Amino acid sequence: MELELRGGVRAAPVAGRTPAERQALRWAPDPRERTADPAHIARTARELEEDGLDSALVVQSSSWPDPWAVAGWALAATTRLRIAAAHRIGTTAPTAAARTLATLDRLSGGRISAHLIIGSSDADVARDGDTLPKAERYRRADEYLSLLTRYLAAEDDLDHHGEYYTVRAARTGLRPRPGGELLSFGGSSPAGVDLAARYAQVYAVPPRPLPDTRLRIAEARAAAARHGRTLRIWRHVTVVLADTDTAAQQHLRRLRRDALRLTAGPDAARYLDAVALDRDRERGTADPAAAHAQVAAYVRRSLTGAYTGSPATVAARINLLRSAGVDIVQLDLPVETDHDRALRRALVTHLRTPTPSRRAW
Repeated sequence: MELELRGGVRAAPVAGRTPAERQALRWAPDPRERTADPAHIARTARELEEDGLDSALVVQSSSWPDPWAVAGWALAATTRLRIAAAHRIGTTAPTAAARTLATLDRLSGGRISAHLIIGSSDADVARDGDTLPKAERYRRADEYLSLLTRYLAAEDDLDHHGEYYTVRAARTGLRPRPGGELLSFGGSSPAGVDLAARYAQVYAVPPRPLPDTRLRIAEARAAAARHGRTLRIWRHVTVVLADTDTAAQQHLRRLRRDALRLTAGPDAARYLDAVALDRDRERGTADPAAAHAQVAAYVRRSLTGAYTGSPATVAARINLLRSAGVDIVQLDLPVETDHDRALRRALVTHLRTPTPSRRAW
């Protein structure tokens, strides 16, 4: 099966006054403020489709525009691009979420899916009124997904009396088109792998070195097989492109330097309040007395392990992921100029060109 190439659709452009600033700030922690720009959503989605990508992710946070609405706008602007809309379990009743998913599936001709998330930050989920600890959020997710999938399949009225949800005589008036990939899941804990194995069609592995990626793929597929199911595998890849490998390394250093400078400037307070730093603080990896150091650490971490080089070099590395069993590669790279877009198209062309089989390192 051909490798699926995935991009991303943001509700609004990255902060920054110039293309160079926006390229750099793409690797800074995202501020909690984000507006919804209809022209930007439509243009980004159309360019992904025109450049040969297959799908795109719309992300979620407690203060950002609604991902279902952003996904719907992107779908309306395209004819082929598929959209995975992040959906945080617990913010919506499972029956309501199921109808939203089925509605967008029907309106788009089967081009929508829900990327299910638990919420990695207790502080951010609490902003939407969800105060359960993470372990309990996983337990609730099991009931949520059981109810959502049964509701979409039910032909008669459905009653459910569970620990977290109760519905009476529930029946949806529409269903997604049969045979589509509706659900993906990315929790890296054993509980997350188990949920993906039982309910999802796609599992997102964390961006780790290739041997660890192989191991996680094997674990996820073995877990799905125990339930008589299969999983496609999705992996995120941070990409820094230039015309040559040397130029790409120089570009990487420039991105890091500019991001560190811009996040320490007059707008520093916006980045100190980012949701990504909530996670660091909750995990005990951030020093509360050194807030600016938290931002700097995030910038450096964002670019660590980036696939850096010419389109041909980066494509060769991505092909190693394909040989390891990855089915979907999400290309995380800022596209702010015509040259950025030309480099992305060149990368897609290399990835679409058949290559002799080779053993992964």
